[in-house]
Amino acid sequence: MSILIIAAGMLLLLVKVLLRSNGTFSSQHIHDSKAMRDRGIHCVMDQDREMRHKSTFAVNEHQK
Repeated sequence: MSILIIAAGMLLLLVKVLLRSNGTFSSQHIHDSKAMRDRGIHCVMDQDREMRHKSTFAVNEHQK
């Protein structure tokens, strides 16, 4: 039964890809979403990069 459910899901995904004009799925990354950018939400990698450039750390990481 599980294999049938998985096969049906894969078949439906295949049909979606074949019926779309460009044949691809939209990006699932946060930085590619206009709605997320409008809300000021961005990727955790970007947030980490921003925090590393701020000098508000209790211990300066550049001295390590």
